[in-house]
Amino acid sequence: MNLYFWSHNLPFKHPFTISSGTKTHQPTLIVALQLGSYVGFGEAPAINYYNITVEQMIADLNAKQKFVEKFALTDPERYWHYLHHLFPANPFLVCALDMAGWDLWGKMKGLPIYKMFQTPMDNLPATDYTIGIDTIENMLAKIDEKPWPIYKIKMGIENDIDLLHAIRKHTSSKIRVDVNGGWTTDEALRKLPLLADMDVELVEQPLHKDNWEGMKKLMEVSQVPLIADESCVFESDVEKCVGHFHGINIKLTKCSGITPARRMIASAQAKRLQIMMGSMNETSIGSAAIVHFLPQLKYVDVDGPLLLAHDLATGLQYDNGQVTISSSPGLGIAPNAADFH
Repeated sequence: MNLYFWSHNLPFKHPFTISSGTKTHQPTLIVALQLGSYVGFGEAPAINYYNITVEQMIADLNAKQKFVEKFALTDPERYWHYLHHLFPANPFLVCALDMAGWDLWGKMKGLPIYKMFQTPMDNLPATDYTIGIDTIENMLAKIDEKPWPIYKIKMGIENDIDLLHAIRKHTSSKIRVDVNGGWTTDEALRKLPLLADMDVELVEQPLHKDNWEGMKKLMEVSQVPLIADESCVFESDVEKCVGHFHGINIKLTKCSGITPARRMIASAQAKRLQIMMGSMNETSIGSAAIVHFLPQLKYVDVDGPLLLAHDLATGLQYDNGQVTISSSPGLGIAPNAADFH
C-alpha cells in the first residue's frame, strides 16, 4: 500500500462553545491508503481535551510510514490490530487509518460498508443538530437559521437552565442536552427534574468523567436517560458504565476506529445499554463512517458537516434530520479534488 495524508484547519460556521471552551476552527487529519487503482480515505479530528494534535499524528506517521504501508490488507480487523500495536498511544491516528482500511476494503469488494456489516439501511435514527453555548439571542437565532427535528443543546454553565427554558419555549423540536461533564452531583440532582419537565430526550455526560459515585446517585432518581460520553472512550469502559448510565455514546475517533466500535456495540447490546454514536466535528469523510452504523443505533449525532463552513467531500445528504449515503463501495464518499493536492 501507499500512504498519503493531509492536514486541514476547517472554520466553523459559528464559534463552537462547550462548557470547557470555545473554538472557531476544527483541525483534522485526512489519510489515504492506495492499493493498485483503489484508494481508501479516513479522518481524525484533533481535540485539545485529549491532548492529541494533528502535528503529533503527522509526526507518528512520518516515523512509521513504511510499517503502515507494508501490511498486506486481507482483513480490516486484522489491520486494526496491527495499527493498534504500531501506535499504542495515538488512538485518533489509528481511527483514521482503520477507517481508510475499511473504505479501501469495501472498494476492493465492491460493497458499501453497511452491507459488509449486513445491516439494511432502514428504520434509521435521525441526527440531532448541535447548538453551542452562546447568548440566548444567538442560540435562538441558530435554531431559526436551521429548523431541525432534534437539537442537542450544550450546557454546563451557571445560567444553563434559563437558556434551556427559553429554547423550549421557542421550539417544539426534541431536545437533547450535553453537559460535557460540567455539573457537580448536587447541581445535576437539582437540574435533572427540571429537564424532565421540559421533556428533554437524554442527557450526555452530566458529571466529570471520573465521578462514578455521583453517577450512581443520578441513576437512582433520573427520569431522563443518562448517556456516557467522556466516561466511555474505549472498549474497557463499557462495563464500567453499567449501573451508572443508561447508555453510551461511541466516538469513532476516541475509541480508535470502526473495528473497536463494532465490538463496543456488541458489548453494550449484551449489557442492555442504549447505543448512541456521536461526531467530533468530522467532515463528510469521518461522518460517513458513522452513517454506516445507523441501523445499529438508537441515537446519533452526526452533524459535523452541517456545523463546518467548508466540507472536504460529497456523498452525504441531510434532509430534516435524516442522513442518507450513496450506495457506492466503501464509505460512499468522494473527496473534493481541490482539497487534496
